[in-house]
Amino acid sequence: MDIYSKKSRWKWYLVLAGAVIVGISVFITKYLTDKLAKEERIKVEQLKLAMEKLSFTNYDELDCDVTFLNSFVTSNTTIPLLLVNEAGVPESAINFGEEKDTSRIFREKKLAEFKNTKQEPIVVSNPEGEVYLYFEHSFILKLLTYYPILQFILIAGFIAFGYFGFSSARRAEQNRVWVGMAKETAHQLGTPISGIVAWIEHLRSLREEDEEVAEILDELRSDVTRLELIADRFSKIGSAPKLQPVNVFDELAKCRAYMQRRASKRTIFEFPDANELRPLPVNINPHLFDWVVENLLRNSLDAMEGNGKISAEVYEDNKNVFIDISDSGKGIPPSKFKTVFQPGFSTKKRGWGLGLSLAKRIIEQYHSGAIFVKKSVLDEGATFTIQLPKNKRSKA
Repeated sequence: MDIYSKKSRWKWYLVLAGAVIVGISVFITKYLTDKLAKEERIKVEQLKLAMEKLSFTNYDELDCDVTFLNSFVTSNTTIPLLLVNEAGVPESAINFGEEKDTSRIFREKKLAEFKNTKQEPIVVSNPEGEVYLYFEHSFILKLLTYYPILQFILIAGFIAFGYFGFSSARRAEQNRVWVGMAKETAHQLGTPISGIVAWIEHLRSLREEDEEVAEILDELRSDVTRLELIADRFSKIGSAPKLQPVNVFDELAKCRAYMQRRASKRTIFEFPDANELRPLPVNINPHLFDWVVENLLRNSLDAMEGNGKISAEVYEDNKNVFIDISDSGKGIPPSKFKTVFQPGFSTKKRGWGLGLSLAKRIIEQYHSGAIFVKKSVLDEGATFTIQLPKNKRSKA
């Protein structure tokens, strides 16, 4: 199992753990709210009894302390109550708010709400008739009901903030490592390359008339030139490269020619003919752009195992130029469309899995474009798309 499959599983484990925590919280909160709701119902029933006893005008007939009954009624400061007379007129309201309690319009509106919810009132009997008592749960109980949602939002926000914070720090650290390694590689390559160039020229001067030696030295110089190009590419990682207008068809033809010489004869290349098409200039850094295309072509060759077809198609819209590079190889599973651009991801036994990651960095950060898997079918092939903006000013 590769590192990105493990990473994906850990994300699901965290989601599952979060769901369990929220589920337990909801269960406990539901239990507490049900208990409090019953307690409030019991308290309202007790208030009803107290109000019925206090409705008698002759307190001598009561077999309890009137002062206690009064204090019990007035001690209710949390449960909102609405008292409605037999005629259906709301006479008074308690604990809805100072302004609302004294507002006739609010009391009538609240009564309509109670009736719409089909809440059965508690009947309070007194010598003058019956009073209907409506109540709703206290603000604290309502707040407790919404507590799991609030808790979920806060936990999710905290996790998201932490995740993006750590991800940004990790990406910044990775970028510093990438830049440091690239520049150090370019530096380390520079010294032996210069030495090899000097030795080639020295050998050439010693055997100037030997055509066979001259041919070998030319091939060596060609390979050294390639090493110089690679060193130059690494040196540009981490710094803003200079962009210049280049005919995209010419650049693709150059990349095709280089890779075709190193491919199997059973591999067919179908690229646009630069001589037959109108030039289409795009602002790129040729060295870095060629690196991207060569990485894509190399991956295509590996996926086809030396037998198949690689094609390129160029098209444009009002803002962008698109380059599709397709092959008839093994294809990529849809679940891996984004993962293939992650550092270290590789389906091959050899290689470090850095090619497509570098390609993404070069296109997105240095050319302000995009690179993505356009489509893929297993055992039929894949298509990668490079998107480059039109008429972009060159960077100094």
